[in-house]
Amino acid sequence: MMRTEQSSQVTLNMVVLKVAGRCNLNCSYCYVYNKADATWRELPGVMPESTFLAAVERIRNHCTQTGQKNIVLLFHGGEPCLLGAKQFDAWCTAASEALAGLATVQFMLQTNGTLLDEKWIATLKKHKVRIGISIDGPRDLHDAVRVDRKGQGSYDKVIRGLDLLRESLTPFSILSVIPLGSDPLRIHRHLLSLRSASISYIFPDFTHDTIAPVISRYGPTPCADFLIPIFDDWWMNGTLDVRISNFLNMARIILGGESSSDTLGNRPFGFLFVGTDGAIEGLDSLRSCKDGLATTGLNVFNADFLDVISVSDFHTRAVFSGLPLPDKCCSCVERETCGGGYLPHRYSSTTGFNNASVWCADLLKLFAHIRTRLEVSAEDTHRRRGRIMRDWDGFEAQELARKH
Repeated sequence: MMRTEQSSQVTLNMVVLKVAGRCNLNCSYCYVYNKADATWRELPGVMPESTFLAAVERIRNHCTQTGQKNIVLLFHGGEPCLLGAKQFDAWCTAASEALAGLATVQFMLQTNGTLLDEKWIATLKKHKVRIGISIDGPRDLHDAVRVDRKGQGSYDKVIRGLDLLRESLTPFSILSVIPLGSDPLRIHRHLLSLRSASISYIFPDFTHDTIAPVISRYGPTPCADFLIPIFDDWWMNGTLDVRISNFLNMARIILGGESSSDTLGNRPFGFLFVGTDGAIEGLDSLRSCKDGLATTGLNVFNADFLDVISVSDFHTRAVFSGLPLPDKCCSCVERETCGGGYLPHRYSSTTGFNNASVWCADLLKLFAHIRTRLEVSAEDTHRRRGRIMRDWDGFEAQELARKH
C-alpha cells in the first residue's frame, strides 16, 4: 500500500499480540467480553502459529523501515496462558531469532495468573518476561467480580500463581481495577502484602453513554475518593521503593515530565494490537465504546503496521501523532497534564471522543490533592514544561523524594 512521507519517522514502542481469543475467567467488567463489542465471538480461540510468524515478520519490516532498535512484545488475550508454556517458549525463541541483529526485544505477559505452574515460571524466567498479574483485592472482593466460567471465584488460583513467582524470585506487577465504594486501605494493604514490584489502580471502563448509573450509585468522584486515602497512606507511611504507578506518573507530569501512561497526557499510544486472526487493531479497550471501533481493516497477512497511516486517520492519530484535545479541556488548568483522560472514557455515541473523561471530576480532584502534597501549582507545571525536560531518573525523582 502507498504510505505518506512521514511513515519512515514513526515508530511503535510495542506490539500487543492477542494470542488467545478466549479467557478461562468471566470478569464482570471485562471490556473484551462484557462490554459493547461482540466481535470476539467470530475469532479463533488461540492464535495459529502461521499468524504469529506473520506478525513477527511485520515487526521485522517495521524495525527495518523505521530503524528503531528496541521493541516490546506484549502477550495478551483473553488469557494468554491458554497458549501453553511450551508454545510460548517456542514463540519467544522464534521472535528473538527473527529480530536478532535488528532490534532488541523485551517480552511482557499480562495474565490473570490462574494457570501459572512450574513450567510457566521456568519459561518466563528463561525469556526474562515482565509479568503483570490482575487481582482486585482480598478474596471476597476479588471473587465477587473475577469468576471462572462456572461462576466460582479465582482468588485462590491467583494466589497460588503469585506464590510460585515469589518462590522463584520472579518479579511481577499487579493491576487492580478500582472496586468502587470499597474500603481503599483494606484493599491497598492487602495488595502490598503480596510483595509485587509495582501496583497500578485501573479506572473502570465506562463511557458517557454508560456512566450515569455509576455516578448515581457511588457519587460524583468515586475513583478519587478511593485513591486519595491510598495516596496519603503511601505518602505518609510508604517509600518510593513501593511503586504505585498511578501516583508516580501523576507526580512526574505535575513536576514537568512527560506521561509514561496512555491514560493521561493525550500522547500518541505508540502501539498496535494483533488479533488471533491477524487483524491489526488500535487500542483494544475501545471495545468498551462500540462494536468494531478498534478495527483498522488491515491484517498481518497482507499489510505492514505503517499501512495504518493510509487507511485510518483516527487510528493514525491515536497511535502515531496524537488526537486533538477535547474542546471542553482546552481551557482546563490540567490540560497539559491530564490531557482529557483515557481515550475510551471520552466516548459518547453522539459526539465521539470530543469529550472530557467520564472520570473528569475524579481526575481534577486527584490532581489537586497531589499538587498540594508536592507544593507545585498548575502555573509551576507549565513553566517547567516550557524548559528543556530533565531526565526523570535524575532531577524530578530527587525532587519527589525530597518532598515525600
